[in-house]
Amino acid sequence: MNKYLLLFLISMVPIVELRGAIILAAGYEATDPNFSMIWAYVVCVLGNMLPVPFIYIFLRKLLEWGADKIIIGKLFTFVLEKGERAGKKLEEKAGKGLFLALLLFVGIPIPGTGAWTGTLGASILDMKFKPTIFAAMGGVILAGIIMSAAGMLGVSFFV
Repeated sequence: MNKYLLLFLISMVPIVELRGAIILAAGYEATDPNFSMIWAYVVCVLGNMLPVPFIYIFLRKLLEWGADKIIIGKLFTFVLEKGERAGKKLEEKAGKGLFLALLLFVGIPIPGTGAWTGTLGASILDMKFKPTIFAAMGGVILAGIIMSAAGMLGVSFFV
């Protein structure tokens, strides 16, 4: 499979997102002289951003619908509650600076943060669509810069 396509697909996966894909890209760059970290960065940002509008529009509705279902209810409730906690925590800390707080929440690469959780939290908080997309985009770009720098410095986040 094409390395860039794999990075794109990995960037769309919750939890791993761009953060994991960029570290993989740094490994590719170290072993393949024809591999471009710049193109990998662009591909990873696009891959991480592709699900964001769908997360904002549909995920909350899907989770609320499935929360009372027998097989999926516990998982859906857990994800919904996690998104709600993240959103409320973000709102408490941010006040009027919710846009910047969301951008930093998505952009600082620590466990439990990222475009998926941040966008779900923004949806639960009823943050407007456009600011959510722009904050998530800024956060994904920031996370990509941080992870690219870490990857180029040889910092490995593999288990």
